[in-house]
Amino acid sequence: MAQGTVQVTHGGASRWRRRSGEYPTLSAALAAAGDGDVLSIAPGTYRENLVLHHAVTLRGPEGAAAGSVRIAPLDGVALTVRASAVVQDLHLEGADRAAPALLVEDGCPELSDLRVHTRSSAGIEVRGGARPLVRRCTVENPAGVGISVLDGGGGVFEECEVVAAGQAGVSVRGGHPRLERCRIHHATGAGIAVTGEGSGLEALGCEVYEIKGSGVQIAARAAARLTDCAVHRTSADGVTLDTDAVLTLAGCDIHDIPENAVDLRSRSVLTLSRSTVRRFGRNGLSVWDPGTRVDAESCEIHDSTGDYPAVWISDGATVSLDSCRVHDVPDALFVLDRGSRVDVVDSDLTQVRNTAVSVSDGAGAQLDDCRIREAGTGAWFRDHGSGGILANCTIDDVQSGVIVTKGADPVVERCTVTSAAEAGFYVSAGGRGTFTACRVSGSSGFGFHVIDGCRTTLSRCHTERCARGGYEFAEDGPVAEGCTGDEPGPRLGARAAAGDVPAGAQPVVRAAAVPGPAGAPAAMPGQRPSDPGAPGAGDAADAGAVRGSGEVLGQLDALVGLDSVKREVRALTDMIEVGRRRQQAGLKAASVRRHLVFTGSPGTGKTTVARLYGEILASLGVLERGHLVEVSRVDLVGEHIGSTAIRTQEAFDRARGGVLFIDEAYALSPEDSGRDFGREAIDTLVKLMEDHRDAVVVIVAGYTEEMERFLTVNPGVASRFSRTITFGDYGPQELLRIVEQQAEEHEYRLGEGTGEALLAYFTELPKGPAFGNGRTARQTFESMVERHAGRVAQLAEPSTDELTLLFPADLPALSAPC
Repeated sequence: MAQGTVQVTHGGASRWRRRSGEYPTLSAALAAAGDGDVLSIAPGTYRENLVLHHAVTLRGPEGAAAGSVRIAPLDGVALTVRASAVVQDLHLEGADRAAPALLVEDGCPELSDLRVHTRSSAGIEVRGGARPLVRRCTVENPAGVGISVLDGGGGVFEECEVVAAGQAGVSVRGGHPRLERCRIHHATGAGIAVTGEGSGLEALGCEVYEIKGSGVQIAARAAARLTDCAVHRTSADGVTLDTDAVLTLAGCDIHDIPENAVDLRSRSVLTLSRSTVRRFGRNGLSVWDPGTRVDAESCEIHDSTGDYPAVWISDGATVSLDSCRVHDVPDALFVLDRGSRVDVVDSDLTQVRNTAVSVSDGAGAQLDDCRIREAGTGAWFRDHGSGGILANCTIDDVQSGVIVTKGADPVVERCTVTSAAEAGFYVSAGGRGTFTACRVSGSSGFGFHVIDGCRTTLSRCHTERCARGGYEFAEDGPVAEGCTGDEPGPRLGARAAAGDVPAGAQPVVRAAAVPGPAGAPAAMPGQRPSDPGAPGAGDAADAGAVRGSGEVLGQLDALVGLDSVKREVRALTDMIEVGRRRQQAGLKAASVRRHLVFTGSPGTGKTTVARLYGEILASLGVLERGHLVEVSRVDLVGEHIGSTAIRTQEAFDRARGGVLFIDEAYALSPEDSGRDFGREAIDTLVKLMEDHRDAVVVIVAGYTEEMERFLTVNPGVASRFSRTITFGDYGPQELLRIVEQQAEEHEYRLGEGTGEALLAYFTELPKGPAFGNGRTARQTFESMVERHAGRVAQLAEPSTDELTLLFPADLPALSAPC
């Protein structure tokens, strides 16, 4: 067959009735062809606008190279299909910005192995009643939409690829296509956009990635279902729903998103099952507006790369999580505004840097049979009208278990808090709450700490092994009924009934914590605030009395390791003390800048030393209170112009008379900051430090290299800090000592050879980015206790030695380098 000709095999009822002919143009061949005919096109470029009115087969020659047949008219539609034709192995090109390259208007054609390389309004457009089957086709259209389905169009697209699109990769308006195992990438606009009432899309096993915009957009009463799909590497949100949109995600993976992984607004509804949301820069789920709802089952949300809550619920929206996991995030669930609600059942919230569940501004939360572990705060009910129910939940290894402040009134039933660094349950600043059959064990602070005369009710609660006491109540505060504890002399307020005090204990009335400046609520012990209205933190403030500098320095000296840090702090203390005495003697005192930079890896004691430093300064009369307010970027940086300065000012005000400790301060000045508001926080902080230089001591902390960069972002930053104190990593001997202290505190002993085995273990332990220094030592001890329990539980009547001795066999296995 000569180049540039078309051979037509005309169909017939039997083979002998078939006939063939050659035509010089495609248009001539099509004019002569009827249903069932086969048009075989010789290699070449055809500058024709083709229209298929019959059920013919249009294909390139067998054995020819891909792309050897090019349909490339100068304008208009390259190929229009209006019948149930078969089109194979063609290369289509268009140059008309007002028309698609391939238009399917009717019938159920089969289109396979086509390459559409065009600069048209759309690469492939399906409209009307057309229902094509499109297989293994590739679309590249830098000028417009990749695939467009509209006005009642539909069809199935199998193993197709939209390589690049100047607008949406796949756009659906009034159509109902199905995508199977397709790839949409490098689009400018949404990867998939479904818009308008009556529009729908189903996608199975598809991948959307490298999108300059949102990965998937469903809007204006449209609906879609994605099954076993992946959305990743977008420049905007991963998935967006707006204005009564409905979307179902089943078995999907949304990851590596710089903004919100999923954003819903205006009465949209999302159903999630067996899906994963990970590595997102803002919220994993961002849910807004009355009527907007998310129902998630067996899903996982984790590994946030930013400083925002994993799940954000506001303006009356609702979220339901069933058998889900949220972990490795700054905050897990943030619910705010009246009418907003979260319902969580049988789910895990773990490794949360700040607050696992935060409820404010009249919102509600209900958690049933949930587990919260390794968090700053387990649950925080923040203000008036905020409440909900916590039932049968366990909260472990947190700073504070449950906090209730400013008139919030939750119901907490049958919940257990273990290993809290501060209080198990903390109520202050007019908080209320009802606590029934709750337990606290192993708290380093109080079990139940209720101050400010809060009208809280406790019934049948129990505490054990709480370092500072099981119960600490203010006068005229809570009502306690049937509460027990194993601590000697728990402190119960005047309103507790005498018969409810555990045997052998006497009720003791303690003064409330010292209020903050300008009527601010009392400081929470060691609590890290997460919003502008949060109370600060401070053991010194809670104690109601300032310890002497000698006592505090003794506690500093008792810390494992940190020799150079101790010398630095003592040198500063000596300078301040001598300066004070010179002033008393009428002499000039050298000016000592008290603001500090702490550098080093996590788990090296920076927060602990900062707290002690504040107490030392209070004991010397340099600071009024010496309490610690710990904040990070999320507490200082707002989302709108002007809000950052307000947040920073409020954090500074909470720290008046004490220490403002900014952890990971370098996050305020990211290297690719652009219009980031972190710089505004730094500028505000520098000015406040100058205007109120004697009111607050500021300590900024973080990794060494990152902090060096932080000190250069503003000319005034470096000049405000007198010195940098470096916290070195703990060596094997120091880690061993920490384990020994933990064992002694928890009434365990190291058996024969265990100390040597621990020393060898810490020597061989990989020191990668995940190495937590003191935290690693404590986790090692906890793992040993768990393994010891598994061993001893098998014994019928273990002896005291068997119950207390830890042996080398109880050591966990070494993990791979991080």
